[in-house]
Amino acid sequence: MVDDSDLVARLQAGDEQAFATLVDLYHAPLLRLASTFVPSRAVAEEVVQDTWLGVVRGIERFEGRSSLKTWLFRIVVNRARTTGVRERRETPTDQPEPTVSPERFNAGGGWSSPPAPWADDAEDRIVARQTAAKVARHLNLLPERQRQVVVMRDFEGLPATEACALLGITEANQRVLLHRGRARLRNMLEQELGKG
Repeated sequence: MVDDSDLVARLQAGDEQAFATLVDLYHAPLLRLASTFVPSRAVAEEVVQDTWLGVVRGIERFEGRSSLKTWLFRIVVNRARTTGVRERRETPTDQPEPTVSPERFNAGGGWSSPPAPWADDAEDRIVARQTAAKVARHLNLLPERQRQVVVMRDFEGLPATEACALLGITEANQRVLLHRGRARLRNMLEQELGKG
């Protein structure tokens, strides 16, 4: 694991290898996040390239009030929002929407058939990789805000408070969007796998 403070110091000193390390560490996550704001991978690539230029120009002003990762994510979110390619849409939180089919529960509120635990053997890991590829495909079908929250929380591991700050939403809205996004992904996977 690379130490943020050391990397920032090297970046601020103009160390090109430090910049290459930063790109290696964060290019894919930044691209994944930018893709949740813009309509195509090509536009997402432009946003990320613009982000890297912003990093080069702004690293001297980085004060360490957030993690380096959060700072990078803030830049990419701001750049993606200013592209004007896609109008911002909010997912309403007041419309009732079932997240799990009621048939999945018994009269007492418990699972009719509980989710099966995943074993740790090699065959299950292969299936898990295939499932991850399916999740990535279905992720693009989620509404924009749900996709953004799921990517930030589940793919990038950001805490709720940082995701809220980056998206300018409340913690309650973030929880609803995350829950609905996860539920939609689960439902899409179940339908694809014939278990819905």
